[in-house]
Amino acid sequence: MEDPLGEVVRLVANEMVAEVCSIYLLRAGEVLELFATQGLNPSAVHRTRLRVGEGLVGDIAAHNRPLSLADAQAHPQYAYRPETGEEIYHSLAGVPIVRAGRVLGVLVVQNRTRRHYDEEEIETLQTIAMVLAELIAAGHFVSPNEVQQVDGLGLLPLRVDGVQLTPGVAIGHAVLHEPRISIQKVVAEDAGQELKRFEEAAHGVREDVDRMLEAHDMQSGEQREILETFRMFVDDRGWLERIREAIGSGLTAEAGVQRSFDDVRARLGQSTDPYIRERLSDLQDLTNRVLLRLAGRAVADPASLPDDMIIIARDMGPAELLDYDRTRLRGLVLEEGSAMSHVAIVARALDIPVVGRAPDVLSRVEPGDSIVVDGDNAQVLVRPADDILQTIHAAIEARDERRRKYMALRDLPSATRDQARISLNMNAGLLIDMQHLDETGADGVGLYRTEIPFMVRSEFPDVDAQTWLYSRVLDVADGRPVTFRTLDVGGDKVLPYVGAFGDDNPAMGWRAIRIGLDRPAMLRRQLRALIQGASGRPLSVMFPMIAEVSELLSARRLLDLELERAKRRGQPVPERLRVGVMFEVPALAWQLDSLLPHVDFISVGTNDLLQFLYAADRGNTRLAGRYDSLSPPLLRLLHFVVEKVRPAGVELSVCGEMAGRPVEALALLAIGVRALSMSPGAIGPVKAMIRSLDLNEATGFMNAALTQPDRPMRETLRLFAADHSIEI
Repeated sequence: MEDPLGEVVRLVANEMVAEVCSIYLLRAGEVLELFATQGLNPSAVHRTRLRVGEGLVGDIAAHNRPLSLADAQAHPQYAYRPETGEEIYHSLAGVPIVRAGRVLGVLVVQNRTRRHYDEEEIETLQTIAMVLAELIAAGHFVSPNEVQQVDGLGLLPLRVDGVQLTPGVAIGHAVLHEPRISIQKVVAEDAGQELKRFEEAAHGVREDVDRMLEAHDMQSGEQREILETFRMFVDDRGWLERIREAIGSGLTAEAGVQRSFDDVRARLGQSTDPYIRERLSDLQDLTNRVLLRLAGRAVADPASLPDDMIIIARDMGPAELLDYDRTRLRGLVLEEGSAMSHVAIVARALDIPVVGRAPDVLSRVEPGDSIVVDGDNAQVLVRPADDILQTIHAAIEARDERRRKYMALRDLPSATRDQARISLNMNAGLLIDMQHLDETGADGVGLYRTEIPFMVRSEFPDVDAQTWLYSRVLDVADGRPVTFRTLDVGGDKVLPYVGAFGDDNPAMGWRAIRIGLDRPAMLRRQLRALIQGASGRPLSVMFPMIAEVSELLSARRLLDLELERAKRRGQPVPERLRVGVMFEVPALAWQLDSLLPHVDFISVGTNDLLQFLYAADRGNTRLAGRYDSLSPPLLRLLHFVVEKVRPAGVELSVCGEMAGRPVEALALLAIGVRALSMSPGAIGPVKAMIRSLDLNEATGFMNAALTQPDRPMRETLRLFAADHSIEI
C-alpha cells in the first residue's frame, strides 16, 4: 500500500516546483523526526531527528513561524545531516504544522537553485500544513501511537508571566479546572419537579462543604473561617429565593441557577473593588457546584487525575480547590486572582505555590502538559524542555537542601561570631502562619498584621470574634512575644464595610491610624478585643503610619479608655503592656525627642519608608530601579534613628522586607539594629548570615563606607562579605 505521507510530499513537490518536499513530525521529548520526503535520501526517513530549536526545521518549530531562505546553508542556524544528501539543495521554505496552537511538525520544500519563495507560495504551504494538521490529529496519515506519548503531541515550550500569590516552586501536570457546563434545556415542563431538583442539589452542596469542614486539618484557622463563610452562601435566603422565583417563572433548575448568577454578575461584574470581586468568585464557585450536581457530574474525578496536579483555572473559590486531593496537589495557576483572595489564602495554608493573573493560560495549556509553577518569580513554564526540567528539579533539590541546612540552625542562638545577640522574629498575618514559630525557631512575632482576617469577612468582626483570634495567636505563641499592629487598611487593602476610599494617591491617603482615629469606635473595638484576648498575659500593641506625635497620643488615649473599661468590669488587664509605633513616615524622625517618652518600642517599616523617602511608588515597575534599599541616604536616616533611640532605652526593630534579605540585614546590624522581623522563610538565611558575622568588623566597615556616598553600597557589602566568609 502506498505511504499516504509519501504521496503528499510528492504532490506538494510537484505543485511547488520543488526538488525536495519533507514532513517532520514532533515526537515526545521535543524531537522532530523525518516522516516522509521527496528528493532526500529515502533511508533518512525515521533516522533523521532534530531537537526543537536545532537547525532550520527546529527553528521553525520553536518559534511557530514560517521561514524562507534563498541560501539556507549560509544561515547560522543551518544544521547538516549527511544521511539526507541535502547538501546539493540551497534554497528552503518551511512552515509549522499547527493545530489549536500546538505545533505538530514542519513542512519543508527545497530547491537546488537560490530561489526566492514569494508570499503566495508561503501561503500555499501554510494552507497545506493546516489541512495536514487536521488529518494527522485525526490519525488519517499516521497512527497516533507513532507521534503521541504520555504527554500528548509535542507542543511549543511557553512562559507565562503573572503575579505571585503564594511563593514556592512546583513541577507537575496540568489539570484544567473548567466545571462550567452548558445548559441544554431552559424551559421547564414541571416547575414543581424542577424546584425539587434544585433543593436536592443545594442540599448535596451543603453536605459536600460540611465534609470538608469535618476534615482534620480544617478544625481551626483562617481556612476554616473562609470555608464557613462559603458555607453561609449556600443558606443565603436572598440567593435561594431568587432561584426559586426564577424556577417558578417557568425555567429549569439549571437555567434558574444560572439566571440568578448572571443577574448578580451584571450588577457587580464591572466593580474593581477586590472584596466584591472575591464575593463574585465565591458565588461563581457555588453556582458551578449546584449546576454540576444538577447534571449528575462529580466536581472532580480522582481516578482521571495525575499524582502531581497543577490546577489551571480562570478563577476559583476555596471549596473548589479543596475538592482536589491535597496529597496530590502541587500548585495552582489562575488567570485572575489576588493575594488576598480566599483561594490564595487556602493555598498558602496548604503550602502550595500560586501564580495569578496569568493571561489566557487556560487556552494555552492542554490537559496533562508538563508545568512548572514558579511562585518566587511569578512565572509559569508550560511544556518546558527536558534540560529546563532538570534545572528546575536541581533548583528544587538545592532549595530543599538549604531548608535542611537552615532547619539544623533552628535551635542554635542567633548570635554573631563575636557573641552579639540578635533578636530574630517573624511576620505573620494569619493564624495558620503561627505554625512557623516552631519550624523556624523564631524568638517571637515582631509584626502580626491584624487586617488580613478583616479583609476576608463580609462585615466588621465583632469583639468576640476578634478576641478569639488574638487569644488563639497568643496561645500558639506559648509565651513568646507577639506584637499586634492595629488595623492597617486603605491603600491597596480595602474593607467593604468601611466605605469607598476614593483617594487619588491611596498610599498617602486615608489609611491606617488615620482611619482608626476618624472611626474611633472601630479602633476601640479592636483594642478591647486585644485586651480581652491577652487575658492577663503580656500584650504589645503597635500603631501604624504615625506621622505626628499627636496621633500616637490620641491612639494611646483610646487604649487607656479600654484599659479603664476592663478594670471597671473586673476583667483581667495585660500583665505587661508595651506600646509602640511603626516608623514609616520620614517626618517622624524629627519628632523622636517628643515621641520616645511615650513608647516602649519602635518598629521600622522599610517598605513604606522607602517609597515615602524617595517619592517612588514601590508598586510601579517603572520605578523599581530608581532607588536602592542600601543607598546611603536611607542607611544614614536609619543610623540617625538608632543613635536617637538607643540612649532612651527604647527597643528598635526593623520589620519590612529589608530585614529578610541577608545583605540588607547585614547593613542593618552594622548600623546598630539588634532586632529584625521577617517572613518565616527568610529566618534561616538571615540566621546563617548572623552566625558567620563578626559584628565589630562589620560596624567599623559600615562607618567608613557611609562617609563615601559615591561607592555602590550593595556591591561593597557583597565584597566585604566574600572577603570575610559571611554567608549571604
